[in-house]
Amino acid sequence: MTPPGRAGFFIAVEGIDRCGKSTQVELLCAALVSQGLPVGYAGVPRGSLREPGGTPTGEALRDLLLHRRQPIDSWTEALLYAAARAQLVADVIRPSLAEGQIVICDRYIDSSLAYQGHARNLGIDRVRDLNLWATGGLLPDLTVLVELSPELAATRAGGVAADRIEREGLELQRRVAEGYALLVAAERQRFVVVDGSAAVVEVAAAIQRRVLEALEVTCVR
Repeated sequence: MTPPGRAGFFIAVEGIDRCGKSTQVELLCAALVSQGLPVGYAGVPRGSLREPGGTPTGEALRDLLLHRRQPIDSWTEALLYAAARAQLVADVIRPSLAEGQIVICDRYIDSSLAYQGHARNLGIDRVRDLNLWATGGLLPDLTVLVELSPELAATRAGGVAADRIEREGLELQRRVAEGYALLVAAERQRFVVVDGSAAVVEVAAAIQRRVLEALEVTCVR
């Protein structure tokens, strides 16, 4: 349910690397726009956002986090992700929700909980506290998790690593998958979990059905 004083609806799509979530984000955006729903941000119907990124500051931090070769301490990594997220919330997400937009974000706080909190052993609760502070407590109305085994995900895109995180290999992705599983087990009611191993159109249909159900409930309330 959309909290009082917030007109829009915030959807985050989560999953391990190469699970297909970015494709599903774009398909979801197109499907909602085709139904005449207000999908966009800050008055511009541009669809989805990605993390880290979505602002000039966020894109600069994305390049530093994902495309540079220098080592990054785990807490530095967590802080940089939180900083990019804080800028995105301040500049884009909150203003868009205030305008009544449906905001769809490719990753949000749960990514930090799974990657830095669990996989990097920083602690899920500590990383959650950091990100709630950075974002002023803003959480999605709906979180979609595209679930896929790390072994199957590793075979996609020809097995070529696209960034620094992917270059760390299968063991990191297994830890990330464990992190997401822990989050779902602890708060099952806030997740929509879909099988990412199905055909792209089947995954899209499942996500779109659940999102439309949630939007209808929000409108009724």
